[in-house]
Amino acid sequence: MALIVHKYGGTSVGSVERIKNVAKRVAKWHRAGHKLVVVPSAMSGETNRLLCLAKDIKADPDPRELDMIASTGEQVSVGLLAIALHAEGFEAVSYAGWQVPIKTDSAFTKARISEIDGSRVLKDLDEGKVVVITGFQGVDSEGHIATLGRGGSDTSAVAIAAALKADECFIYTDVDGVYTTDPRVVEEARRLDRVTFEEMLEMASLGSKVLQIRSVEFAGKYKVKTRVLSSLTDPLMPLETEMYSGTLVTFEEDENMEKAVISGIAFQRDEARIAVMGVPDKPGVAYQILGPVADANIDIDMIIQNQSVNGKTDFTFTVGRGDYHRALEILNNTVKGHVQAETVLGDPKVSKVSVVGVGMRSHVGIASTMFRTLSEEGINIQMISTSEIKISVLIDEKYTELAVRALHKAFELDCAASM
Repeated sequence: MALIVHKYGGTSVGSVERIKNVAKRVAKWHRAGHKLVVVPSAMSGETNRLLCLAKDIKADPDPRELDMIASTGEQVSVGLLAIALHAEGFEAVSYAGWQVPIKTDSAFTKARISEIDGSRVLKDLDEGKVVVITGFQGVDSEGHIATLGRGGSDTSAVAIAAALKADECFIYTDVDGVYTTDPRVVEEARRLDRVTFEEMLEMASLGSKVLQIRSVEFAGKYKVKTRVLSSLTDPLMPLETEMYSGTLVTFEEDENMEKAVISGIAFQRDEARIAVMGVPDKPGVAYQILGPVADANIDIDMIIQNQSVNGKTDFTFTVGRGDYHRALEILNNTVKGHVQAETVLGDPKVSKVSVVGVGMRSHVGIASTMFRTLSEEGINIQMISTSEIKISVLIDEKYTELAVRALHKAFELDCAASM
């Protein structure tokens, strides 16, 4: 008998019929003798609807009140799913995050989990109940409901699995696993049977939307065995088939990983590039440029500082496209005078394309293959950043799909033999 955590996304519980299917699937696992904790998201579109109601009243609602409102979507889901499990003949109990409790800090709308007390849940499991817990939310030290930000149900599920020392966490979604790239861009994209936590973390941070990045960080830190699979399959399919389907996110590289030089191509369209030109080349200039941007809570990604010429240099970096105009305004108001830069330029129509794979550690020529492929397609590289297992390039947004298709073919990711 294993202790298993199931997480279901919004589309998986998007209607009463789909909630009934989730209950059938959970019941199948329970009948097989497993202890089940289920973490559903709000029904598809519900969180957006609730937040829009608040913003129809006030353009910038208080974050604490937004969390009070947004948290209700998951409470509806857990209640409905518990009732559906009752209809299947099983004892089930639903809890909001504060009832577990899942303890968080007080950063409303983007809280982080600090601790989970699993004693109440473990007692229910020992009594043979299925426990259904709201994702996306917890409670701070003052008793206020705090949500974890978009995609937070993934993080909730993995954190609960870690706290309960679960044998495995199954993330059910509307896709059947992690692919070598987005199948909507490359028809030949192939589902991966397994991927390392390091690769999954890079892919999540570089644009892959299958798993929320914080959930991957949690899974890697606490060694939570995690599997991504589809909830849109037959809920009564044989358990032996289902439990080995999808993509397994593994703790360590195994002997098969040596064969996969590159595991996937990730891309992110919502990038913007900012260049501060003619900056005096002196100690502290990077902080003087980036400090005000960071103080505005704007994330900075790729960074390049050119070689000094006649005591002047150019400093270029990227931010999310949604922060582009705010970052430009900050720089134009502070950097020109304070740093004595000549001008600030920007381009909001760029994208980042990355190749990811643990095999890069033991294989040479990855960068040259990537750069040659882009050159042959006439795609200019504006910026480059690397880590031990990834290479990212910034390119003109209009070439994104061409670059992804070309790189997918160049690294033979459509061939199962490449694994």
